[in-house]
Amino acid sequence: MKFSEIKYQRPDMDALLSEYDALTGKVKSASSAEEQLFCVKQHEKLLSRFMTDSSYVYIRHSVDTRDAFFEKEQEFMDEVQPLFEEKVQDFYKALLASPFRPELEKALGNLFFLNMEIANKTFTPENIPLMQEEARLTTEYSKLLASASIPFDGETVNLTQLRKYEESQDRNVRIRAHAAEAEFYKAHEAELDRIFDQLVKLRTQMAKNMGYENFIELGYYRMRRNCYDAKMVAVYREQVVKDILPTVRKLKALQAKRNGLDELMYYDNNCFYPEGNPKPKAGFDEMLELGRRMYHEMSPETAAFIDYMIDNELFDPIAKAGKQPGGYCTYLPDYKMPFIFSNFNGTSADVDVLTHEAGHAYQAYRARDMEIQELAQATLEACEVHSMSMEFFCYPYLELFYGDDAARAREAHLTDAVSFLPYGCMVDEFQHIIYENPGLTPDERKAEWAKLEQKYRPFLKFEGPYWGEGMWFMRQGHIYKDPFYYIDYCLAQTAALQFWAWAQKDRDAAFSAYNALVEKAGTETFVDLVTGAGLKNPFTEGCLEDVAKEVEKALLQ
Repeated sequence: MKFSEIKYQRPDMDALLSEYDALTGKVKSASSAEEQLFCVKQHEKLLSRFMTDSSYVYIRHSVDTRDAFFEKEQEFMDEVQPLFEEKVQDFYKALLASPFRPELEKALGNLFFLNMEIANKTFTPENIPLMQEEARLTTEYSKLLASASIPFDGETVNLTQLRKYEESQDRNVRIRAHAAEAEFYKAHEAELDRIFDQLVKLRTQMAKNMGYENFIELGYYRMRRNCYDAKMVAVYREQVVKDILPTVRKLKALQAKRNGLDELMYYDNNCFYPEGNPKPKAGFDEMLELGRRMYHEMSPETAAFIDYMIDNELFDPIAKAGKQPGGYCTYLPDYKMPFIFSNFNGTSADVDVLTHEAGHAYQAYRARDMEIQELAQATLEACEVHSMSMEFFCYPYLELFYGDDAARAREAHLTDAVSFLPYGCMVDEFQHIIYENPGLTPDERKAEWAKLEQKYRPFLKFEGPYWGEGMWFMRQGHIYKDPFYYIDYCLAQTAALQFWAWAQKDRDAAFSAYNALVEKAGTETFVDLVTGAGLKNPFTEGCLEDVAKEVEKALLQ
């Protein structure tokens, strides 16, 4: 089935919730493990049905936030999601209390039950109205950013389309493009402050309602963290400052010298070469077919995957008016379909869609026949290993997109990959500060962000009435929509860079280990997946030092 052939009908939530009540009752009254395992299979069908409807609505709404029908459907999903979650949690509680738990664990695995225990630490019926309001506010944030219509050099562009000008080799164009973006955020500063302030207060109240000191512990449980905690993350962040930041500073000094600059301003950060960044040589219409060719050359497994994606219309890549910024991969379990959303804008980010987001989709495609949804998708930092590692495994094929400029594209990508680590840690520490101190005013939050810029990005200078005021975090959607997600990218990048270094020595072995990790999906914790693949645990002292040495060897010697 092609995506365009999917027929949507709003789910009958009364019937769905009643089915869950009945199923939970059967678990409680079951006289054997076999009966309860049958209930688990029925639960998976109900879960799959709702996840499919929810994901489909999210796709259609993000593709065109002006579509009135799917705007209403997204509002409906925002309202019913917590009600559905309540029934799922009731089902989990019944399973956790089962007298047949040893037999169930033997059939389903210990991790299935550990994850259920964590899920139960995230929910109380008292929070349903707050969860509904949280969903409404995050949708409002997305729609606000999607509304951007910015006149620039004779065009009217959205935020994603503006990015190509922000990377221009012409410094004056970069300055004007960043100023145009800043003007949009400044014009909506009061709205963005209000939305974020309400989100912080809502999430803090949710945590209080569950007996937590603040939102941090609840936030970690909501991220399904099952093998590390906030203290371990804090140690990891400091290792990034100690072991990675010196390498990044050297790379940024080289970038400034290459561009003839005494210092890097914030608007210089993403321009790597005086002649301009490498850009795809192909037009938007050709990109998917080049992606098909790349994955056909990579392996039989990736060839089957990319054919499935393209032939079934499972990409929406073109930037257009009313479209939500950014990119993502989601999954429609009833149809066993991954779906990739993005905004092609003529920069290297277009290639990233066919490497990063396709890495997510590849894992979902490989796990599509797994019956247990909770184990078919790993925790999010492991999911980002799938995508970020695929970016590196695509290095041998970049000539398809960049032609003679492929070597520079690899160099720029590797520089950007390691330079991301301090920024990702800055986002994470900012969120810890915010939720430890929920009473901060909007101006105090901006001041905290500005302080962190000095810690994590001292190689950049910020000034002016917009970005110089600590407003940069407003453009980072994860801070609004997915609290504590961003460190997952850092942990994953640490693993992906190890795959990159391994592939320089033995590509076949590295890719085989990557495929084995992908196929395990969510059947192991992040740490077990990484170490089982032959990589170092990112939390291990010295892991980042080794990564920095390999990067310096490749880029600075």
